Amino acid sequence: MTDLGREGQPEMTDLGREGQPEMTDLGREGQPEMTDLGREGQPEMTDERRRRGLDMMRQVYGWELDDAPGDFFGITADHLFADIWTRPGLSLRDRRLLLIGVLAGRGLNDVLDIQLPAALGNGELTPDELREIAIFLTHYVGWPLGARLSVQIDTLIARHERGRPRDSP
Repeated sequence: MTDLGREGQPEMTDLGREGQPEMTDLGREGQPEMTDLGREGQPEMTDERRRRGLDMMRQVYGWELDDAPGDFFGITADHLFADIWTRPGLSLRDRRLLLIGVLAGRGLNDVLDIQLPAALGNGELTPDELREIAIFLTHYVGWPLGARLSVQIDTLIARHERGRPRDSP
């Protein structure tokens, strides 16, 4: 696939093996070329790709973390964070809002315990915005899940405000 269609997206006219598009050079800034495939057709991990993934993980989670062993961590860092979270078109805040909605709708409060503090700590969402998210989502995810989210947000905000110096805004 060397021809790019609208807005830099690959044209789907040149199909490779088994009807799949060839992933040779998408030409997107900072995105890996998919020419070297590793085991089972997966893209090879590169040092640059891992670095990009770890940098994005630190930005998303709001804390320091190091590389870790294992395929699951590698796929998470190299694909989800290096390729998906860094794609153009949505800001980090936009992605976070979408993720919070999905997590709330699925009742995945353990993962919200990671995402909500990161959004607040990184300055992506304010306490008032988080409270408004809970009100809005309650009407789509249902009262029990929404009420649980609201309590979770209020608890987070109280903890956040206790940890702030008195003269902070």
